Amino acid sequence: MRARPPHNPPSSRNEPSERLTHNPPSRDKETAPRRPGQIVINQIQSIVPNVTQRVLLIIGGGIAAYKSLDLIRRLRERGASVRVVLTRAAQEFVTPLAAGALSNDRVFTDLFDLDDEREIGHIRLARDTDLIIVAPATADLLAKMATGQANDLATAVLLATDKPVLAAPAMNPRMWSHPATRRNVRQLEADGIAFIGPKAGEMAERGEAGIGRMAEPIEIAEAATQRLTGRPSSKTGPLAGRHVLVTSGPTHEPIDPVRYIANRSSGKQGHAIAAAAASAGARVTLVSGPVTLPDPPGVTIVKIQTATEMLSAVEAALPADIAIFAAAVADWRVAAAAGQKMKKTKGSAAPTLALTENPDILKGIAARGPRRPALVIGFAAETEAVVAHAQKKRQDKSADWIVANDVSPATGTFGGDWNTVHLVTAEGVTSWPPQSKDEVARLLIEEAAGWLAAHQTDV
Repeated sequence: MRARPPHNPPSSRNEPSERLTHNPPSRDKETAPRRPGQIVINQIQSIVPNVTQRVLLIIGGGIAAYKSLDLIRRLRERGASVRVVLTRAAQEFVTPLAAGALSNDRVFTDLFDLDDEREIGHIRLARDTDLIIVAPATADLLAKMATGQANDLATAVLLATDKPVLAAPAMNPRMWSHPATRRNVRQLEADGIAFIGPKAGEMAERGEAGIGRMAEPIEIAEAATQRLTGRPSSKTGPLAGRHVLVTSGPTHEPIDPVRYIANRSSGKQGHAIAAAAASAGARVTLVSGPVTLPDPPGVTIVKIQTATEMLSAVEAALPADIAIFAAAVADWRVAAAAGQKMKKTKGSAAPTLALTENPDILKGIAARGPRRPALVIGFAAETEAVVAHAQKKRQDKSADWIVANDVSPATGTFGGDWNTVHLVTAEGVTSWPPQSKDEVARLLIEEAAGWLAAHQTDV
């Protein structure tokens, strides 16, 4: 005898003909009386009026599945109706009862459910939605999606749908970086699947850190809202109505068409700051040098190569309420880059490169008049006398704050997931403990929002 799927909330029991019909829960208590046994969550109110889009959330089997319960709430706050499909592995982490209580709808678990498949239920699920979100998208689920498998309800729905799909990967960093996973992601991107994350940080496994954490539910909900409505969602938060400009990553200064001058910046800290500002409700412009990171959700990103391109992009993005210059901009560039690859010939001397100074973006923006951002924050990557150099830089550049960190090779800061910073202001120096770059970003945005609230009232 085949085991039946786990018990679901009773709201749709004995109503097989209505299970796959889109019928968003009414918020009018008088016109939508509660049926016996129905679970109603009255405290959830839409923060995006008149949005009646339908989301099908497929929850994969990973520890990040617990975050998907919060994602259901975030989506419903934005006015979407949510249906949930749980894979068999997902049910080891979250229950259909919990997902059903939060979504206020039946939860689907079994491809071979007699009642559902009487109406070819997996086809109806695939069609009766406006967006499918896969969160967490585990390595196993991504592999099945990339190879077109359909051996359970989740993969059958994904293969049968013609609706947009947003995947939020979550897995161990080594699994994410494995060549097989990279191939699968490239194939899915070519198939039109959109991705959000994964993010860098600590893993559930003790001592594990790296890129593999699922994006936060609020970030996924934000990305979903943009895809559903074609516009950014109405944002709330301490920076709602504000414009935050962030620079991130290195610059590449060409020597010839093949070679360039660069540095070791990964862009992780700058990208984390942009994501944190967006989560705080800001309109964010991220000017990024060449990095291998996914674009943070909910931000406008401008990709550049050189310091002069970055300056042009920054000037075009003004005015801004806050400008955070986290990019590691090259101090010099080749005065006249070669038009063709420079060849090494036998017996020839090494070429001499004539360098010229790049524009000082932080100093130029901090010194501006009426278009100067209210709060200008620079970064100081140092290898010695970190605080002293940062204090001098703050004065020399006319910056309001400098975030200083030690990037000596032994620290692992460049390219790593952790940072130890000192916040240098006119009032003094605050040294923060070692923490993830995501947490540094969150704290910095929290400090900046507090400063802005104390010094400005107009939005």
